[in-house]
Amino acid sequence: PQAEAGDMRPARSGFGAGTGRAPKPGSDRVRDDARRPAPTRSPARPPSNAHAAGSAHEHDGLVRLSKRMSELGLCSRREADEWIPRGWVLVDGKPVTELGTRIRPDATIEIHQAARSEQGERVTVLLHKPVGYVSGQAEEGYQPAATLFTAENQWESDPTRKRYAPWQHKGLAPAGRLDIDSTGLLVLTQDGRIARQLIGEDSNIEKEYLVRVVWEDAPDGPVERNVSAVFPAERLDRLRHGLSLDGEPLKPAKVSWQNEEQLRFVLREGKKRQIRRMCEQVGLKVVGLKRVRMGRIVLGDLPVGQWRFLGPFEKF
Repeated sequence: PQAEAGDMRPARSGFGAGTGRAPKPGSDRVRDDARRPAPTRSPARPPSNAHAAGSAHEHDGLVRLSKRMSELGLCSRREADEWIPRGWVLVDGKPVTELGTRIRPDATIEIHQAARSEQGERVTVLLHKPVGYVSGQAEEGYQPAATLFTAENQWESDPTRKRYAPWQHKGLAPAGRLDIDSTGLLVLTQDGRIARQLIGEDSNIEKEYLVRVVWEDAPDGPVERNVSAVFPAERLDRLRHGLSLDGEPLKPAKVSWQNEEQLRFVLREGKKRQIRRMCEQVGLKVVGLKRVRMGRIVLGDLPVGQWRFLGPFEKF
């Protein structure tokens, strides 16, 4: 139900927070201050880890308001910078409309329900990217995967009730890369909170891949069949922990044999062409790579080249 005038409800930082449908951009309801819904209160919480705590205390103990809102998981910095000039953000009960405002880290931040409703309408798309499409901007004649986001390509078994609309393209961006030679789950989102959760510096979300390999530098020549039976166990251990890329040690990974020619990788980071480069360091050549899971969201039966919406109760 829509919040009535004077209704104060705890703001939630999860996907789909807020009530009602989003006001259409430029609508009278958005512009008319007199008819804005009452704000929802979102008490400031202490940073969840030492890194967040350290990053919050800058400039003589003050922190940029948009940065603090992002740290608390209330929205992305871009969203905060959109809301502040519209009068949708209050600090300790007072409206803040100037971009760049700095606040105390323990200040209480309130957000108007109009902002929550608008945020709740932002879509996240799960796409089964085919080989031959790039994740981001078009390059060398290859199309970006976002061009597959059309009404015709929506999966007929999409469990949500949402339907494609042209406005959903605005601000839709990939949350994580999947190179041109790889296939599998690619997330496109308008929601900055989800993007930060998946690819932010402090992201700890698991990404799972199935990787078909050939042992190129085997003593008797390349091994394409039953690689698991002859590939040295110590090299497999190096894939799990001990490799570096770009001069930085990699985080521990889960690596095991899925079948005789296919490895299962579970990573908590995403450097450019990471799995291919890791395999090269131990003498393996990747001949097929498919991402099948990001956090708790699995690719499942989604057909290649088709997409579905992330449901309101699905969480990464």
